Amino acid sequence: MKILMKKFKPTNTNNLIATYAERFVSLKRDLNAVGYFCKGTVLKRMMQCGQKRCACQHDPSKRHGPYFEWTFKAKGKTISVHLQPEEAPVYQKAAGEYRKLKSLLTRMERLSRIALPRLARKALSDSEKI
Repeated sequence: MKILMKKFKPTNTNNLIATYAERFVSLKRDLNAVGYFCKGTVLKRMMQCGQKRCACQHDPSKRHGPYFEWTFKAKGKTISVHLQPEEAPVYQKAAGEYRKLKSLLTRMERLSRIALPRLARKALSDSEKI
């Protein structure tokens, strides 16, 4: 059973803006922790060879491999790079860091879209007070 909790909603605009600023700083801190990254996916493949007498033709558990491949898009084309088994974890970690980076940027953008109108209204009301 999922329990829904109400989020804290400050009524004061200054408190709300401060809350947005704290969240944004927290996201920037997370962004600073992102390591090397690369776009794409690392695949582990087990392949069949072309020899008819080979056991890989009849039994999928006897296929050759594993072979690792890093696949990504560049200029609208799919690029595949064959990797050594020792290289695969490095690229898998980098691909995970890329997904983390994209998620953080999306969250920062969403927060900015919410905060900016309030900041603009506050700047307008502050300028009218002068």
